[in-house]
Amino acid sequence: MSSACLIQIRCLAQAPLQILGIIAGNGVYPRELAQAARRSGVKQIVAAAFVDETDRSIEKNADTVEWLRVGQLGKLLKFFRDHKVHQAIMAGQIAPKNLFDLRPDVKALVVLAKLKQRNAESIFTAIAGELKKVNVDLLPAITFMDDQLATKGLIAGQKLSRVEEDDVDLAWNVAKEIARLDIGQTIIVKNGTVLAVEAFEGTNDAIKRGGALAREGAVMIKVAKPKQDMRFDVPVIGVETIKIAADAKLRVIAVEAGKTLLLERDKVVELAERSKISIVAR
Repeated sequence: MSSACLIQIRCLAQAPLQILGIIAGNGVYPRELAQAARRSGVKQIVAAAFVDETDRSIEKNADTVEWLRVGQLGKLLKFFRDHKVHQAIMAGQIAPKNLFDLRPDVKALVVLAKLKQRNAESIFTAIAGELKKVNVDLLPAITFMDDQLATKGLIAGQKLSRVEEDDVDLAWNVAKEIARLDIGQTIIVKNGTVLAVEAFEGTNDAIKRGGALAREGAVMIKVAKPKQDMRFDVPVIGVETIKIAADAKLRVIAVEAGKTLLLERDKVVELAERSKISIVAR
């Protein structure tokens, strides 16, 4: 984690925010973040939610919610400006199919036209720049979520076998390289062979492909990018990940300590142990 991220988080811990904006993608992440922010003393939560993406539970966890279509950047900026939001956090992903179905407004079209590459990092960096122009700082996505970060060592399940340890060792540098190239952050391996590499389809589909080829006993490695921008695209493991891994008969999930969120950590650990899946962070 960068020193700038740590400084921001420490400052927030010393002086709780009055108003926090949440740019809410799919899954339980936005809800978990909102609840953690409340526990940390945030007084008002203003959430930008997306039709066909954000879970409706956000309405129970935020004071104000605006429902947008993916691509309505101008409306997002106006919403935060009108509600005096000066700090915001991106929480949760947008499904790849919706990025292909993007219907950008005029503001988003102008921003996209300036990009030489259109990948998640370049798009989110550009959005962060537009937020900055209306005096909204995008905070690290792990802000308020320290207790859900993976800690080094065995987190759930049995100790890894020598073969499984070797698979993790072998695959780690491969995973880091595909992450550096911005292809994906997850690979599935078994007995020294890479079976699946995550690309645009996302982690869950990569698990399914790799699991089908392995039949059983595969190892999953998920890492952060070498220069991960902690404001967005933070590696996440949740209950749904474990369910899919169990269906694919995976044996091990290896993640990067200090840079991976285990959302609903207790549920993740319980389900992993029931499913005979070991989770290890390194």
